[in-house]
Amino acid sequence: MKRNRNKHQQDDFSIAFLDVICCGFGAIVLLLMIAKTVQPVVIEEAKVDLDGQVRQLERQLAEIRGETSTLNRDLNAKREQLDIERKRIAKLRGEFNTLQAQYARKTEGESEEGKRRGELTVALQTMTAEMRRLLGENYQRKNNVIGGIPVDSEYILFIVDTSGSMFNYGWDRMMEEMVNTLNLYPSVKGIQIMNDMGDYMFSNYRRKWIPDTPGRRRAILERLRSWNPFSNSSPVEGIEKAVHSFYDPNKKISIYVLGDEFTGKSIRNVMLAVDRVNNRYGKAKRNIRIHAIGFPIQFSRPPHLQTTGLRFAALMRELTYRNGGTFVGLNDFR
Repeated sequence: MKRNRNKHQQDDFSIAFLDVICCGFGAIVLLLMIAKTVQPVVIEEAKVDLDGQVRQLERQLAEIRGETSTLNRDLNAKREQLDIERKRIAKLRGEFNTLQAQYARKTEGESEEGKRRGELTVALQTMTAEMRRLLGENYQRKNNVIGGIPVDSEYILFIVDTSGSMFNYGWDRMMEEMVNTLNLYPSVKGIQIMNDMGDYMFSNYRRKWIPDTPGRRRAILERLRSWNPFSNSSPVEGIEKAVHSFYDPNKKISIYVLGDEFTGKSIRNVMLAVDRVNNRYGKAKRNIRIHAIGFPIQFSRPPHLQTTGLRFAALMRELTYRNGGTFVGLNDFR
C-alpha cells in the first residue's frame, strides 16, 4: 500500500508540472500574438509622426533663416542711417559752435573790438621790428596812398593759399574775390593759377600762360571750387617760383596773392629773393607787379594764435609796396 501511494503522488506532480509548462507556453504564445498585432502599428505611427515633426521643424528653420536675413538687412540699414545721423549731428554741432563763436564776437565789448582793430591797423600800416632793422628807424614811404589797384598788366597770375584754414573757412569769399579781380581785366594775353607752394592748377600749362577766353575763365573757376593741393600756409614758395618762371622784361605782369597767413622764418629774405629777380633792371623797370588780398581768418582765433596772420599782413604790405602793387586787407572772410 505504501508503494502505490508514492506512485500516485508522483503522477500528480507530473500532471501539475505539465499544467505549469502548458500555462507558461500559452502565456508566451499569447504575448507573441499580441506583439505581432500591435507593435508594427505603433512603430509605423511613431515614424509617421517623427517625419511630420522633422518637416515642420525644417519649415520653421527656413522661416527663422529668412527672418534672420531680413533682420540683418534691416540692422545694416539702421546702422547706415545711424552713421548718417551721427555725421549730421557732428556737422550741426560744428555749425552751432561757429554760430556761438560769431555771436560771442558780435557781443564782445567795444574795448576788445577796438583792440583787435588796432592790432590789424598796426599790422597793415606800420613796420615790424624786422622791417625797422632792415630799412632803418627813420625810413618813410614816399607814397602812403593805399587805395587803387593798377590794371595796366597784360598777364595776370594768381597765387592761392590752399591751406586748411583758407579752404575750410575762407574759400567762398576767396572765390568772390577771384571773380572780382578777373572782372578788372576784361581781356588779357594770358592767365596762370598756382597755389602757395608753386603747384600749377593745370599741369599741361606748366611754365606757360593759359590763353584768356571766356571758356578758360569758366574752367578755372570751376576747377578752383574743389582745388585743394597740399600747402604749408606760406606764400613764399609760390611767389618766388612765379617770379623766376614768368619774369619777362617785355611783358607787363601782375601777381595776385590770396592768403591768410605766413609761417615762414624771415620776411626780409622773401623780399630780397624777389628783388634779385624783379629788380634786375632797376626799380623803375619792375615789370612784375605784386598785389595781395588778405583774409582775416587768423584774427577770429585767440590773440596768441594770430601771429601768422599778422606776419602775412606785414609781409604783403611791404612786398606789394616794393613791387608796385596794392595790399587789400578784408574785414570779413565770410
